[in-house]
Amino acid sequence: MIALIRPDVLLHHSYLEASDEFGDAQRDGDGDWAEPADTGGFPGRTFTREGLTTKDGFAAFVQWRLDRALPDSLRPTGHVSCTYFWMVDDADPLTYLGSLSLRHDLTPFLLDFGGHIGYSVRPSARARGVATAALRLGLGHACAMDIDPALLTCHVANGVSRRVIETCGGVFEDIRGDQRRYWVPTGG
Repeated sequence: MIALIRPDVLLHHSYLEASDEFGDAQRDGDGDWAEPADTGGFPGRTFTREGLTTKDGFAAFVQWRLDRALPDSLRPTGHVSCTYFWMVDDADPLTYLGSLSLRHDLTPFLLDFGGHIGYSVRPSARARGVATAALRLGLGHACAMDIDPALLTCHVANGVSRRVIETCGGVFEDIRGDQRRYWVPTGG
């Protein structure tokens, strides 16, 4: 069964295997591994694939993901608090299937191009209902944070993501740039 858990070092090897599957492809919901320093005081932070192979490097990465949910955590200027979840198959052993990010607020940029929730599913787990199950769970977390409705966006050419959003109750609003925008009730 599909579950959402907070990032955990127990998924070290499974996360890296999925990362290799993604290659250089966009991984919405997984966040960036490199965020440069900015003039607003953010000192920058970078993780590399090689650095994530070590136990300590991966533990630092997991903590970075967990900390981003805290309102006073270090993050680039203009970024909002964000709770990261990892999609897993909760069979034994846990298997990392993808990521879902839940942004606590909307900036003008997120209002047009990112929304409250982003997600990505590793290639080997696609076409199995993982994204739909994970989004439904993510909407429950959004509801618990008093986000209702939640804004989701997807590229106009991404028919799979469009169907996932619509299956979860997304109501199409408009297209801005190359993004379709949907408001999805969370049950709040």
